[in-house]
Amino acid sequence: MRASRLVTLLLLLQNRGRMTARQLAEELEVSVRTVYRDVEALAAAGIPLYGDAGHAGGYRLLDGYRTRLTGLTGDEAQAAFLAALPEAAAQLGLGEALATARLKLDAALPAALREHAGRIRQRFLLDAPGWYGDADRAPHPHLGAVATAVWERRAVLLRYRRWRAPEEIERRVEPYGLVLKAGRWYLVAGGASGLRTYRVDQILGLRLLEEEADTSPPAGFDLAEHWRAHVADFRARLHTGEALVRVTAEGARRLGLTLSGGDEWTEARVPIESVEHAHGEFLRLGADVEVLAPAELRDRIAATVRKLAARYDAS
Repeated sequence: MRASRLVTLLLLLQNRGRMTARQLAEELEVSVRTVYRDVEALAAAGIPLYGDAGHAGGYRLLDGYRTRLTGLTGDEAQAAFLAALPEAAAQLGLGEALATARLKLDAALPAALREHAGRIRQRFLLDAPGWYGDADRAPHPHLGAVATAVWERRAVLLRYRRWRAPEEIERRVEPYGLVLKAGRWYLVAGGASGLRTYRVDQILGLRLLEEEADTSPPAGFDLAEHWRAHVADFRARLHTGEALVRVTAEGARRLGLTLSGGDEWTEARVPIESVEHAHGEFLRLGADVEVLAPAELRDRIAATVRKLAARYDAS
């Protein structure tokens, strides 16, 4: 651990020039006293590093000195591909590796390009999750194990919660890759049921199996291409059904409907993705909507409302 910290300290000074002991301590998340000891260790190892006293002082390397310790470790190389998504890297346990990888990449750049890269980081930021998602929650407890299975090509036995019956299933799957979409992680995996996509936050339990995955991905499998096809198929299946509803003016507004006339209640036909999805979406509107058809959707909403009423009456 200390060896890694010494390299990081050296790269910080190489990339940024003079830095005070307190600045280094904040970057390395250690005490100022630890920085003093690390600086002494580097000087004893022959690194041309010296400190200036006074208010404007600090540590810096001898002009012209550049370390050649810029090779990336395995974790750092993996983290480098997540450079635009630091939160995702942190969730996968690669936050520290990403920070070190960035330093090494900066150290390998000529001064002019390093300055240009710094300006880009200061002026552009990618924040992928949507405003109303739940991406601010702590990472799902099984994400680390899923990532390990993907890195090591380990088969897993997972318990999974899905929308249709039976709602809880158990499957043995071979992981092919992880995808981060709008703040949610998805596992793409093969198995007896074929190639499937599983939401990581719907995984109830997961056990890494000792053997490696028995089957390789299908010939020519490419994670990015598979995901593009998966998203295209998902969009093609959106809004393939229709519901007949009565809505208030407020309900129509929230549904994005443009209605003519000033009636308090108006009938409208609304495209829906599925009964399951529409059930949740219409419940959000509360008393501003009444579902007339299809009967299955109306019955399902009525059953939920009865259950809610009974619960509140009991309390």
